[in-house]
Amino acid sequence: MDRQSGKDFDRPQYKRLVRRMKKDDLLYIKSIDRLGRNYEEILNQWRVLTKKKGIDIVVLDMPLLDTRRGKDLMGTFLADIVLQVLSFVAENERVNIRQRQAEGIAAAKARGVRFGRPPQPLPDDFYSAYQRWKAKKITGTAAAKECGMALSTFRYRAAVYENAELL
Repeated sequence: MDRQSGKDFDRPQYKRLVRRMKKDDLLYIKSIDRLGRNYEEILNQWRVLTKKKGIDIVVLDMPLLDTRRGKDLMGTFLADIVLQVLSFVAENERVNIRQRQAEGIAAAKARGVRFGRPPQPLPDDFYSAYQRWKAKKITGTAAAKECGMALSTFRYRAAVYENAELL
């Protein structure tokens, strides 16, 4: 069972499934957008699974996409058309979701919404450690340890403090 997003096929459970499947196995997929959301990749994976591996696929919410039936030319043709249409719809849905998400983030930022975790208050001894570090009396590592934070956090907070002083 693969519970990861179908945005691409770089999913550990999916890769494991493909490795384990052999000729004449049957793969059930809830809907084509659960297989993937990229038009070209869906078509490519479908061909790999059905042609190269010899696996039958059943898409539960689309009975026309059942490779067990209609193995003649007409059945294959109809399944290919349906697969192409649904793959296009899945990718288009993914593009629309990303666009709406970007628009929502931009609108929130325009309203002044801040994203991420709120910054922790600076420790009481930050300013004295900062001053000694700036004067090169102690190292950045020693200053960070004194403040109880990682060196990268100390440097980041020092830069923010310097920029705030310049304003």
